[in-house]
Amino acid sequence: MAALRCFLFLPCSQRSLSVQVTVRDALNQAMDEELERDDRVFLLGEEVAQYDGAYKVSRGLWKKYGDKRIIDTPITEVGLVGLIIFRCFTASRLRLFAGLRPICEFMTFNFSMQAIDQVINSAAKTYYMSAGLQSVPIVFRGPNGASAGVAAQHSQCFAAWYGHCPGLKVVSPWNSEDARGLLKSAIRDDNPVVFLENELMYGVPFELSEEAQSKDFTVPIGKAKIERQGNHITLVSHSRMVGHCLDAAAVLAKEGIECEVINLRTIRPMDIETIEASVIKTNHLVTVEGGWPQFGVGAEICARIMEGPAFNYLDAPAVRVTGVDIPMPYAKILEDHSVPQIKDIMFSVKKTLNV
Repeated sequence: MAALRCFLFLPCSQRSLSVQVTVRDALNQAMDEELERDDRVFLLGEEVAQYDGAYKVSRGLWKKYGDKRIIDTPITEVGLVGLIIFRCFTASRLRLFAGLRPICEFMTFNFSMQAIDQVINSAAKTYYMSAGLQSVPIVFRGPNGASAGVAAQHSQCFAAWYGHCPGLKVVSPWNSEDARGLLKSAIRDDNPVVFLENELMYGVPFELSEEAQSKDFTVPIGKAKIERQGNHITLVSHSRMVGHCLDAAAVLAKEGIECEVINLRTIRPMDIETIEASVIKTNHLVTVEGGWPQFGVGAEICARIMEGPAFNYLDAPAVRVTGVDIPMPYAKILEDHSVPQIKDIMFSVKKTLNV
């Protein structure tokens, strides 16, 4: 009570109205608010209704909105995606489901490979092939990347896979603000959006500011965020690896090395302008990702920097920190050596700076 009295008598400028919210709850709030705001929005997926979702991201939504808005589907990803794309088509052709905006939950993006033809050849290309007459406003969301102890077939990062394809927007949030603001933007977008969450981040709490708690709060797709200012080297990452970069930067700061940490937030379209401005300031670049190195997100960033004005400001070659170029092992000690660790980021920073 004493702490509450102290808070109440603080000047308004000194009061903090931020709250701790997990990534899971931030995603749940975003869907809840969009379902409430727009009755065209609905959620389909395996176990999303009565079971509240495999990772409980849709907890409580079925009880609130019922069978017509929160829909359990059979275990067939190709059927699930085909159904929601068909419903988008009928929205404009038959006027039966006027303007529906589906959210498709994959239990894991590894299973989205079962529906890759529908996602790439139908969802991504229809707007272009119809000369702009047929939009496909679908959000494909679910856990992506390495988890823990789930081996080779459940541990892939699909950022580069989907980021390669024109017609898709690809989003990869890190914290609760990213998850909440980007999911609301994705649901409102008229393009198909691939929304890559991370299973290991679901239960992690982050401060959510008063602004970010607003029902009107959104994070623009295609805009990166500088999470930490620095002037010695630029670290660019997305999803869970942003946290690793910030942890590495905190340790390196004690040694006099100031890292600028950029949270990509969006893979496609990529905010290369923010990265270029940072590289021009720091003269060094390290990219960090959990996916494989070949044709990866970091490879694309390095190519874009080499082709643009920031290349002339580099004082050393750009360096990539990635997952190891092998299928994910099951044994924990091998798994730990297959994904980037904080020490790997620190080693690459020091190598790049030659310290």
